[in-house]
Amino acid sequence: MGGRFDLANKESRIRDLEKEINESNIWDNPNYANQVNSELINLKKDLSSYNKILNDLNQYKEILDISNDQDLVNEIERKISFINKDIKELEIATLLNRKYDNCNCYLEIHPGAGGTEACDWAGMLFRMYQMFCSKNKYSFEVIDLQNGDEAGIKSALVKISGYYPYGYFQSEQGVHRLVRISPFDSGARRHTSFAAVSVIPEIEKDNNIEIKPEEIRIDVYRSSGKGGQGVNTTDSAVRITHFPSGIVLTCQNERSQIQNKETAMKILISKLEQIKLREQDESINSMKGNTNIDFGNQIRNYTLEPYKLVKDVRTNYESSNVDKILDGDILPFMEEYLRIKR
Repeated sequence: MGGRFDLANKESRIRDLEKEINESNIWDNPNYANQVNSELINLKKDLSSYNKILNDLNQYKEILDISNDQDLVNEIERKISFINKDIKELEIATLLNRKYDNCNCYLEIHPGAGGTEACDWAGMLFRMYQMFCSKNKYSFEVIDLQNGDEAGIKSALVKISGYYPYGYFQSEQGVHRLVRISPFDSGARRHTSFAAVSVIPEIEKDNNIEIKPEEIRIDVYRSSGKGGQGVNTTDSAVRITHFPSGIVLTCQNERSQIQNKETAMKILISKLEQIKLREQDESINSMKGNTNIDFGNQIRNYTLEPYKLVKDVRTNYESSNVDKILDGDILPFMEEYLRIKR
């Protein structure tokens, strides 16, 4: 485990980050400072878990070397069963070692064809991720949310922060397929709906990404999002169109038009970095995703009728506890994806 965990590298990285976070001007850029601090916290957590496991195992070995008491042996065996759980959790930490795994991430949800059915399914996914974040101590910040005409959502863009956000949420990139008896069909027929999820890491600053003023158009309009009466009566929402890539971004979660513009530009840089990585290395399939939101392109199937089953087609991991999964219990799917992918 020591070799895979790369203890020396983690300890060296912690020292570098501690030195950086103690610099007097680090908080001149709060976003970058928070990113550094988040990485430092995550690394210290991993290191603490590793040391605790190692110390406990050494302690139990010493006891067993000098004692043959069966009751004591049984007690140590019971404790080791708990350590096995900790080791499995630490195993995942050894897999989260790519460039952007520790970064916060932006998650987008878009319904496929199908009108109200698809919008409702997109809304169910939005709720699933929101509940997962709540249960696992991730921050879930809504950047932009467009409600459906009758139900669900037309689109959503959220920022997720916490423990290796991009590392975990990259497993959700792709098309999600739902099969159920439609609540909108008076004939109670079975329907299939699709929604696409895209995930990109938040890149605080990239000197290699240059955005020229003539390459973008910035539109402002009245916000329909949260923020109170003041935000809804001013042109605070921002839409940025990047002509070379065709990317269109909307941000309306802040009261200030300036803040919304800064957030939208940050997301644009992250998206352009994603495109650059694709061009440099087509093997980075985790950041590639599917372009068609329809049958045959799904990464995961959620079946509610005629039986209950959620199955990831990439890993073959499956569970029949559909209700629990839709309530946010998707960590096993994320972890299995990391094991297969690495």
